[in-house]
Amino acid sequence: MRNFLTRLGRIDVLVIDDWVWEICEDRYQTRCTILTSQLPVSRWHERSVIPAIADGILDRFVHNAHRIEMRGESMRK
Repeated sequence: MRNFLTRLGRIDVLVIDDWVWEICEDRYQTRCTILTSQLPVSRWHERSVIPAIADGILDRFVHNAHRIEMRGESMRK
């Protein structure tokens, strides 16, 4: 796992569908990360199994973030 995280840490732009705590922690303030989720940011905390991890992730992503929130019907239909 450590080697995998090290390799991910070298990627300049990383796109993550939903989130993984270890990747978020390793990349914080060092590389660009694009995060996508069908769950609104306002609901991330309530869906986390461990609230302290949700706090850490939200702190890292919300701080210095550019957020784009899509509205309307899903294009996946």
